[in-house]
Amino acid sequence: MGVTIGVDLGGTKIAAGVVDESGTVLSQARRPTPSARAEDVVQAITDLVQELRQVHDVESVCVAVPGFVDSTRRMLRFTPNLPMRDEPLASKIEANLGIRVLIENDANAAAWGEVRFGAAQGLSNVVMLTVGTGLGGGIVVDGAIVRGAYGFAAEVGHMTLVPEGEACGCGQFGCWEQYASGNALLRIARTSAQKHRADAGLLLGLGDGSPEGIQGPHVTHAAQAGCPVAISAFNKLGRNIGRGMASMSALIDPEMYVIGGGVCEAGDLLLDPVRQSFEKHLTARSHRPLPQIVAATLGNDAGLVGAADLAREV
Repeated sequence: MGVTIGVDLGGTKIAAGVVDESGTVLSQARRPTPSARAEDVVQAITDLVQELRQVHDVESVCVAVPGFVDSTRRMLRFTPNLPMRDEPLASKIEANLGIRVLIENDANAAAWGEVRFGAAQGLSNVVMLTVGTGLGGGIVVDGAIVRGAYGFAAEVGHMTLVPEGEACGCGQFGCWEQYASGNALLRIARTSAQKHRADAGLLLGLGDGSPEGIQGPHVTHAAQAGCPVAISAFNKLGRNIGRGMASMSALIDPEMYVIGGGVCEAGDLLLDPVRQSFEKHLTARSHRPLPQIVAATLGNDAGLVGAADLAREV
């Protein structure tokens, strides 16, 4: 098969790329994600693909989406941050393009990209966590994506970590992503900066001087510069991620956890407390092999590359 297009549909931007069989991105395009109507999202994806098709002879397309995809890989059933419910997304885009279109959960696509071409290449049992605005998960077992009976498997961000805890966009309370995501990091940092202003000068100075003015990249930059409040926020976030991963290992027992998403730009500031917390909470940790916990190597292209490879599936 020749080249395919992978599309990564995010809450703020849509990225599309032409990818060959070796996982090499030949060209890319992107644009902001429309937030008002599903039809606008469909049109934006269509326009991006058409732009790339002007230069490349594309055989098929797969769109990675942040939500619940049914087992046919045609219908987007639910996404908490975009205006789409029970949306026949693949069919609508396919009608516009005249070529085959599939959809896939974005974390599944990212996990597949890392297994095929990235940090987990050559491994068969892998869990990927995408720590971005929310928390996504993709699971590969025996070399195949785990989608479940109805297509909704691996929505790990919506496992309950804290009963009756923080409200989640999915409608439930205490979901893991409320304690292990970019939004969680920001909430932790703002709360700590409010309580410990004397130690948060560097972090506050990156914004407008108020806790409310702190933004996600500020926390990373401040932590890298040695701000104790920002470092503490990453430590708490890492502990929350590691605790949930230990529970996942009781069920999945993977060879490797790959951690991706924008928050992972902090590197070992995040990964070190994740590893420590994981080992602390892992059942029988002294009597079993420990999985590797590594950063994703494909970066922001993981979902796009994985989706393009999945577009080759019959």
